[in-house]
Amino acid sequence: HPNKPVFKQITNTPERIARIMADGNPVAWFQGRMEFGPRALGGRSIIGCPSVPGVADRINEQIKFRERWRPFCPSMLDTVASQMLKVDHPSPFMTFTFEVNEGWKERVGEVVHEDGTSRAQVLERRHNPRWYDLMLELEKLTGNGVSLNTSLNRRGEPMICSPTDALNMFYGSDLQYLIMEDILVVKEGKGWYDGV
Repeated sequence: HPNKPVFKQITNTPERIARIMADGNPVAWFQGRMEFGPRALGGRSIIGCPSVPGVADRINEQIKFRERWRPFCPSMLDTVASQMLKVDHPSPFMTFTFEVNEGWKERVGEVVHEDGTSRAQVLERRHNPRWYDLMLELEKLTGNGVSLNTSLNRRGEPMICSPTDALNMFYGSDLQYLIMEDILVVKEGKGWYDGV
């Protein structure tokens, strides 16, 4: 089978996944408890590096098949929000839309809508340490502590709950990387990144 899974337990998960993302790859991210509510908040997400041009198109090609005018949203470190967003307002649940400051529109263009706005999740570390630490690692690699964040599901299908759901969705898509806690699943032929 050409898409035969390869998986192994990794250490230093935020750092490894940030490197995969910085290389332009979307990742299926399955961590901890499932979210409640209308937004993916770093428990069941498809994530990408928003400073890589074309990553939103790759997510659409691999799994989402959304209209291109529908923007993808950012999650960001609380330390970044005051620099990137024009209004300083708590937004832990990705329910508010903010104007994005000049300079940041180019830095994280994949999560800024045509009208210069983003619907942002502003994250404090205490709410989801691993999700926060991933963005810290992205910041080290790219200068931007921001992740593209969309729900972990295929178009027209419900949100992923269980590991079995996640694996079924992964095999039914063109996504190449799935991280479930510390288990990294890759499709055959993909690199392991420094012998992960």
